[in-house]
Formats: sequence, structure tokens, C-alpha cells
Amino acid sequence: MRPAPDPTLPRPTATAIVDGAHLVALILDDELDAALEAGLMAFVDDPALAPAARGLILATQRRLREAWDARERYRAREARLARRKAARDGRRGAAPVAAAGKPALPPAAAAALARAKARAGAP
Repeated sequence: MRPAPDPTLPRPTATAIVDGAHLVALILDDELDAALEAGLMAFVDDPALAPAARGLILATQRRLREAWDARERYRAREARLARRKAARDGRRGAAPVAAAGKPALPPAAAAALARAKARAGAP
């Protein structure tokens, strides 16, 4: 039985499995999804690859990491704002409820009813 791999160690995938030239072709064709599936983020700097190609792959990795980090920060901000809104709404309290289950009248209708009751002498 083989022991479980140590997650702190680098994964054995790298230039042995990831073809740098293939990644460059995918990136230049703007096929980033295919490049990701081909192992773009597992690519480790390969000195055998042309400097321009290495730079393109490493720059693409950096851009994607920055975009993913920005998306994560955005999601965290949205969650934080939602928590603040819920806390603020909770402090404000619930909206007043009509007494005894009667629907509340609009202010103009309530004023007209009060005038009618006053004229009729009803309490």
C-alpha cells in the first residue's frame, strides 16, 4: 500500500508531463480553457524552452492567478457587505404590524375614516 502524497511537496507534474510548446500554441490561439486543461498552472519554468515562450507561459499564469485572486476578493467583499446589511436590518427592527390582523389603511383613507367617525359621533 502506497502512502498518501504529502500536500506540502510540489506535485510531480511539471515539464515532464506539460508540453510547453503546446501550451504556447494554445495561449497564442486564445484557447485558455484548453491550456488550463493541458496543465498551464502546473507548468514549471523550463530552461529548454525559448525565453519568449517561457515568458508568455509564466505571464499567463500570473495573470490568471491575479484574476482568480481578484474574484475571490470580490466574493469576500460581497459576503461582507451582505453580513453588514443583515446586521443593519436586524438593528432597525421589524416593520410595524397591523393590530389584530386588520390590514393597515393608507394614511388618506385612515384620515377620511377618522373624520367620518367624528361626524357620526362614534368612538
